[in-house]
Amino acid sequence: MAQEIRTVAIIGCGVIGMGWAVLFLSRGLKVIISDPAEGAEDALKGYFEQSRSYMEGYGDYDKLISNYEFVHDIVPRLGEADFIQENGPERLEFKRGLIETLDRHARPSVVIASSSSGLPSSQFIQQCSQDPTRILIGHPFNPPHLIPLVEVVPHPGTSSQSVNTAMMFYKSVGKRPILLHHEVPGFVSNRLQAAINNEAYSLISRGIVSADDLDAAVTSGPGLRWALTGPISTNALGGGGGPEGFAKRMERLGPAIRSWEDDILKHRFDWSPERMLDLQSSVSKSLGAVQWDRLVEERDLVLLQLLDAKRNTASMGGGT
Repeated sequence: MAQEIRTVAIIGCGVIGMGWAVLFLSRGLKVIISDPAEGAEDALKGYFEQSRSYMEGYGDYDKLISNYEFVHDIVPRLGEADFIQENGPERLEFKRGLIETLDRHARPSVVIASSSSGLPSSQFIQQCSQDPTRILIGHPFNPPHLIPLVEVVPHPGTSSQSVNTAMMFYKSVGKRPILLHHEVPGFVSNRLQAAINNEAYSLISRGIVSADDLDAAVTSGPGLRWALTGPISTNALGGGGGPEGFAKRMERLGPAIRSWEDDILKHRFDWSPERMLDLQSSVSKSLGAVQWDRLVEERDLVLLQLLDAKRNTASMGGGT
């Protein structure tokens, strides 16, 4: 049960692992985190400092971060963990060995959640002999401490108890978990992003729109609505709202949309060297003047403001 989880082991200290650490620490949990990369511990300390204002919203910063421990070898400490969040490289053979080690040394029934962004867990549990039923995907979005979404993806053998434990735990730390009923490569949100990105790459590389205007087409248009009501409810609203709004929109715009899709498929971005060169040339022009540190700082600030605004609504506040 989520209320029994007090210590989380985090394996992998990249941006995702560090974001998880900030989230768990801000909720008063103990964190044991490990990464073999040189400079990983210093990078983690720097990330904590960058996240100071966020963590101060949940308590005394120094007290919160005093509840973590960086270790070079996680194996001897796995017995202390009530929940394990794995963030290793997205390489199948590596992940198979890592998950097998975690399964072998973790206490019985402790959930092992992988942050894999596209590999279903059924592809890397083959070597697990202790309890593969407690292994599943818990895929966050970057940065994990700010973006509420986490995709919970069990493999066919994952136990319902492990799924329920993961769902309850993520909710208890302020996440908005969604449950996938079947495994699919890339899961849900990354597949949606891939579809949008492929069309974006096509439009840019064909010279139809600049990369800068492409971003504006999303951030000043449908992206604003999607952040509030998602594509399905937005579709329903476009059909007049109500339970019948979605069907009305499909009936009215369906033929036109199908013709657009035919053109989209015809001009699908093919990842050829020529198209890649055209894409990179346009993107480089648009991104050359970006002040990245400022962009990240302001993005995170606006994200928090947006989430606060959503929480104060009756129709959009649940689960965020």
